[in-house]
Amino acid sequence: MAVGLDNLRDFLIDARLVSARDFDNVSEEAGGDSPRIEDLLISKGLITEDDMRRAKSYILGIPFVDLHKERIAKDVLALIPEPIARKHNIVAYKKGPDTLEVAMLDPLDLDSISFIKKGTNLRILPRLTDTESIKSVLVQYQKSLKVEFGDIIQKESLAIKNQNVGGAEGTSAEDLKKLAEDLPVVKIVDSLLEHAIMQKASDIHIEPFEQELVIRYRIDGVLHDAMILPKEAASGIVARIKVLANLRLDEKRLPQDGRFKTSTHGADVSYRVSTLPIQFGEKVVMRLLPDSVHGLTLESVGFHGEALEAIERAIRRTTGMILVTGPTGSGKTTTLYALLDILNTPDVNISTIEDPVEYQIKRINQTQVRPDIGLTFGSGLRTLVRQDPDIIMVGEIRDQETAGLAINAALTGHLVLSTLHTNSAAGTIPRLLDLGAEPFLVVSTVEVIAAQRLVRRLADPKEPYHLTPAEIKTLGEKADLAKVMACLKKEKILQEAKDWPELTFYRPKAVGESDGYSGRLAIIEVLTMSRALREMVIRGATADDFTMEARQEGMLTMLEDGLFKAAQGLTSIEEVLRVVNE
Repeated sequence: MAVGLDNLRDFLIDARLVSARDFDNVSEEAGGDSPRIEDLLISKGLITEDDMRRAKSYILGIPFVDLHKERIAKDVLALIPEPIARKHNIVAYKKGPDTLEVAMLDPLDLDSISFIKKGTNLRILPRLTDTESIKSVLVQYQKSLKVEFGDIIQKESLAIKNQNVGGAEGTSAEDLKKLAEDLPVVKIVDSLLEHAIMQKASDIHIEPFEQELVIRYRIDGVLHDAMILPKEAASGIVARIKVLANLRLDEKRLPQDGRFKTSTHGADVSYRVSTLPIQFGEKVVMRLLPDSVHGLTLESVGFHGEALEAIERAIRRTTGMILVTGPTGSGKTTTLYALLDILNTPDVNISTIEDPVEYQIKRINQTQVRPDIGLTFGSGLRTLVRQDPDIIMVGEIRDQETAGLAINAALTGHLVLSTLHTNSAAGTIPRLLDLGAEPFLVVSTVEVIAAQRLVRRLADPKEPYHLTPAEIKTLGEKADLAKVMACLKKEKILQEAKDWPELTFYRPKAVGESDGYSGRLAIIEVLTMSRALREMVIRGATADDFTMEARQEGMLTMLEDGLFKAAQGLTSIEEVLRVVNE
């Protein structure tokens, strides 16, 4: 909300919210820039965010509403979807015949008002509120979700318990099939899947224990308890999932893998299913995969600056290898699909060999590995090369055969994209050599290596703070802070010259049941194979030697890239350190 500087100064001083001396000192530091003055007043602790909003509300003549103890009707609350409400800090609280009163932290956010007007076809009346009111209403969203799904699931679980269906070791496949088609079981599984999608979960864990069945969701990389059900529900739920995934119902002693698809709220979602026998039954883990990744960009993944330019130069080549590395769950496949989406034009033939095919992309020939019938990465890659491809994506280089074939494909006129499991970009080269690749072939083919991890994004509202000298010293021992600052200035993230003590960082602020994070982004280090690095490969240098040379050539490490993104307010320093140190 923009207000005149003189009006803001007069009101804050008259209301005794800020002293004239403090205001003038901050104004001088900010160069008279009104939004900057507001930020500094808040970050220095001279005024709270909510007091600043109330002051601006009074100056602008916008009504202020307090929703701390308001219970909002479910149908009114639902007029603004929970993800929109959380992202833009806007909630609906009163509906008239043709009007909708909405409470906001920024009543001059015209884009959000216009979006909601189109969605509701009502005249929007914006009102100002405070952070605590928004928190209170967001909690009501969570309660309504739990009431909606929790009541259904608990009710149907009780019905199963009353039926006393055991699902013991000797239960026949026919009995299990009947159990899987039982209405209470179908309702429970459908509700669990829908709830998981609405919570933006990436995985569903179904874990049987001696006295209970625990359901957990992985949201933004962290597991959360979602539901605890009677142990009697386990056999029916597992049987239902097996039916959906076309798995053997009577096989409980061996692990099984399958897949199925649902369409919820207009979105197609695939589920990758894995079952594993454990002490008290079968544990099931389902990975949720959206069927489409169209529109992914390298910027949205987390690439920027020189790292982005290096990747873009590499994908413009017609030969060579681009490798993406990191542990399981670090977003490697998503990065590869973002590259494929850019490369996917009518004048090229793209083929992939994957295990599994996680996303489906139009006009790309995707092959699923089937080791049980002899279709391995190696045999599939041999065939792909005879299919006249321009670009080949290998899901993972995991053995000597696949490494050799991928390198040969890159040597014979193909652009090859693949992943490896290594902890850093520099560690990729020793890993390839361990797999039997010849050093002279590695230097002839590998163009760019990107290593990455996923960190959680900060959600609004977030708590601003400044680093202490001790914290800056500690970070300086782990990262090149001067290089990070130079990147921030080069990419015009900072509008004015600053140093580390002046930078504003943010911590998560819990809102209702939220931990202050929403969504994830990658922190990335990109190693470009320069002449010096190629010579080091031939000499048999270590991963530490590669890292030292790459940093001298300008590479930002993952930690430094994380600090770069923390300085933008995208994530927190604590989250970056947690992920990099794991």
